[in-house]
Order: sequence, then structure tokens, then C-alpha cells
Amino acid sequence: EFFFPALPPLLFPTYFHCHTFYIAYTKKYWVDLAWMLTFYIRFFYTYGSLLGTKIVNSLIWLHRMLESSWFVWVSQMNHIPMDIDYDKNLDWMSSQLQATCNVEQSPFNDWFTGHLNFQIEH
Repeated sequence: EFFFPALPPLLFPTYFHCHTFYIAYTKKYWVDLAWMLTFYIRFFYTYGSLLGTKIVNSLIWLHRMLESSWFVWVSQMNHIPMDIDYDKNLDWMSSQLQATCNVEQSPFNDWFTGHLNFQIEH
């Protein structure tokens, strides 16, 4: 009951975004970490002086929350299992066809999902 209002908006900002920095630091990927940090330094230097640090930080988090909700919506609408039971001993192709579905085609759906609404073909 709390999944859709709470988790999708927080998936990218909390898990993916922060976890990326954590992995780069713990695995000692110093070049990747430096590139990530230079992006934020340049971003805050450019827009922080115009809008203020609080507003820029809020805009980043708002963007990540919208991006996260979009990603969860697009990726999960085709991966909701259709008719999957425990171990029917199906071959890989058959089990993939039963675990995914195509979403109705419309100009908006095609644009919004980037044509990922054709999940079986994908």
C-alpha cells in the first residue's frame, strides 16, 4: 500500500544516486569519483550563484524524484508478472513471454516510454 507513493520517488535520489558514490569510494574508482564530483562542483558553481544553494539542491532532488518515478513506472508496467506459478519447468523463452507484457500502443505511450511499451520484443 505504501510502495507507489513512497518508493518510486526515492529510488534514484537515495539508492541509485548515493549508492553510486558509495561504490566509487569503496571500490577506489578515483577517476569516476572525480568526474562525478566535478559535475556537481561545476553545477553548483554555475547555478548556485544565480539561484542559491538551497534552491539548486532542491531542484536536483526534485529532478531525481521525477526521474525516479518515471523510471519505475516505465520499467515496471511491463514487468508485472502475468501468469507465473512456481516452477512450471518452461523453457527460457516461454517463461519470459509469460512474465512480460506489451502495453497498448498510442502516440503518448510510445513517446512517454521511449517505445519500451513493446516489452516482449525488447
